[in-house]
Parts: sequence; structure tokens; C-alpha cells
Amino acid sequence: MKAYFLRRLLLIPVTLIGITLLVYAIVRLAPGGPVEQALSRLMGGDQVKRTAAETGLSLTPAQVVEIEERFNRDKGIFRGYLEWLGVLKRDLAKIGRLLPEDSNAVTIPVPGMIHEVQAVLKDDGSLEMIPPEDADLSEWKVRLMSPEQQLRSWRRWVPAAPPESKPRPRVVLYKPAYDGLLQGSLGLSSKYQQPVWEMILSRVPVSLTFGGISMVLIYSVCIPLGILKAIKHRTWIDNLSSVMVFSAYAVPGYALGALLVVYLAAQFRLFPLGGFVGDDFATLSLPEKIKDLAHHMVLPLISYVISSFAMMTMLMKNNLMDNLAADYVRTAIAKGTGFRTAVFRHAFRNSLIPIATTFGGNLSIFVTGSLLIEKVFDINGFGLLTFSSILEYDEPVIMGVLLVSATLMLLGNVISDLCVALVDPRVSYK
Repeated sequence: MKAYFLRRLLLIPVTLIGITLLVYAIVRLAPGGPVEQALSRLMGGDQVKRTAAETGLSLTPAQVVEIEERFNRDKGIFRGYLEWLGVLKRDLAKIGRLLPEDSNAVTIPVPGMIHEVQAVLKDDGSLEMIPPEDADLSEWKVRLMSPEQQLRSWRRWVPAAPPESKPRPRVVLYKPAYDGLLQGSLGLSSKYQQPVWEMILSRVPVSLTFGGISMVLIYSVCIPLGILKAIKHRTWIDNLSSVMVFSAYAVPGYALGALLVVYLAAQFRLFPLGGFVGDDFATLSLPEKIKDLAHHMVLPLISYVISSFAMMTMLMKNNLMDNLAADYVRTAIAKGTGFRTAVFRHAFRNSLIPIATTFGGNLSIFVTGSLLIEKVFDINGFGLLTFSSILEYDEPVIMGVLLVSATLMLLGNVISDLCVALVDPRVSYK
């Protein structure tokens, strides 16, 4: 069994590479990306296919290249993915300038510094960087972008005739470094310029709190309720509880949340309108903080767990009823075993096997949060971060939340197998 789980754990990184590479390629190839949006604004509207003459603007290949570099689209998909992984060096900062027509040298300001460097194009086609004497700029490099490369970028993004005049060579000052996943970095958000890890870690505790409490509530209520329904099958207890759980299942969590906000929060003012904690949370004492947190969590928790009760309850009931009707339970009762013993010592453990298979999947779902519920209650959780990153086309954040979600999903599958092995002694995974 140890060898099996070791193989499963070793397969997680390989699977993650496949998932992240596929999504990275989809994000890069999907239409309507940040480069196209920026070009659309420069060309006077939402139609990039209009020519520069029709828009009245003189869009140059250098502008297209600058937009490419701003959104890290100046390199191919595979190289960009390897840079995200940290296998190859990425450009932490870069700035480009065109060579003047009457000179082979250009002065470039260093990003984030007051210094300037001079780049000289030699006769043999190589570049030489001349830094100031009073600054250590050994980490900075220069590279040359030929006119042909600039025109290729133009043709890639602007479906219009290229400029008649050939662009001048472009010198790029950049700072390369290994700064990827292998180095523990997910980059900076292209919209907020914040480290992606910090954005994720600030949201995970919110969703983790809701998800953890939700799982405890669901399993602690649904398993005993499912047992009771199986034992009291076709009685008024079974019928009444079925009506209640299926009625709750028919109401979407976000719709119930909206009703709770309108009536219990806005109209009757029994609960806060939204948020995870109050505005004065930092100034409260520990008991007051716990009370404030619980006050804010009541309505979202109801919305979180309302639709999960029916599935888990009926799964427990149906599995237990199947096992109670099995031959080994009837045989145990015929030999004098009490009904309670037959239920809890024989049928109950076998009935937990299907529930154990879903435990890992529920773990990843609850930790990553629910987008619509977080939107209704204005909770900055993991689900809302995922939605915002996709809406804003924030590629580093998209890849970061994908990495966390995929890792939780794969670990959840391993945990499910482990739970099945713990519940069912017949499973050996050999």
C-alpha cells in the first residue's frame, strides 16, 4: 500500500505540469486577450482590424512590441511556460528604445532607478552596454530586436498593412533571473502588481474557514440523519426529513443567500449585509472577535451547506439500506446478533465506503470556495479571486489559482483512496 500511495504522490507533479501547460496555452491563444484590448484602445475602438489610416492614428511596430512586452507576450508559449515554471530565466523588468536614425547608440533609463545606461551597436552587429560608473548594474543585460522581428509582432496582432517605412532596430534593457514556480514564485499580478502568492494566501483562510466548518456540519448532520432515515424508512420521520432536505436541495445557494441578505440583513437587520468581519474587527477583544466572526458567518454558511445536505443524507441512507438488506446482515441477525449491533458493527462501516470516495473531492471544492455565494455576501475568498482573475485576464493570477485548485484536486483523490483503504479492510492497493 505504501508503494501505491508513493506512486500516486509522485504522479502529482507530472499531472500538474500537463494541466498547467494546457491551461497556459489556452490563456495565451484565447482571443480578446490583454494585448488585443490594449491595441483596440490605441486604434480608437473595439475593432482591431481597422487600418491605421482609418483610425487616424499612426500605430507603429514599436508600440505593438511595447504592448507585447508589457503583458509578457513577446515570447513563445513554450518558452513562456518554462519561464513560469522557473526552468528558464524570465525578464523581471525591461524597457526598450529605438536606435536613432543618425546614431548607433541610444540612452536607456533603468527601470526603478535614477541611472541611465548607453547601448552601442557595433559594426559586427553585437551590442555593448555602457553602465554609469557609480552604479552596479551587472544584473542588467541588453538585446537587439531587429526590424524583421518587430514586423512579425505587427503581423501577429494587427491584421492591417504594415508601415511603409522600415522600423529602426530596437534595443531592450532587461533584468533576467530565475523567478518561477521552482523558486517559489508565481510572479506579479498584471493588474494589481502584487505578488500572486500573497493574493492567494490572503484569500485561502477565508474559504478554508467556510469550507472546514461546512464539511464538519455536513458530515456531522447528514451521516446520523441518513442512518435515522434508513432505520425509520417509510415512517413520518423519513418522509418529513425527505421533504425538508429535497426542498433545500432545490434552492440554489446563491439564490437563498440573496433572499437572506434582503430580508434578514437589510430589512430586519439581524445580520450584517456582507463581508467576512466587521470594519472594527482589529480593535475588538478576542471574545468580541469570535462573536463578530460568527455573526458574519451565519448567512454564508447556510448558503454553503443548504444544497449539500440532500446528496450526503440520501447517499448515507441508500447505502445503509442496501447493506441492511444484504445476506451477511440477515445472517448475523438470524444468529442472534442484535439489530443495533448489526447496523453499527456490520452495515455501517460498509456504508461509509461510497462516502469515503467523495471525501477528497469535497475537500478541494470547499477549500476553493463558492464564487456566487462569495459574490452575494461580498466575501473576498478564493472563488471570487478566481472569477476576478478570469474576468480581468490576469494571467499570473489565473495560473496561480489553477495551480492551487489542481493540487487540491489531485491530493483530494489520494486522500479519497486513503479513506477507502481505512474504511474497507479488503482494499490493499497492491
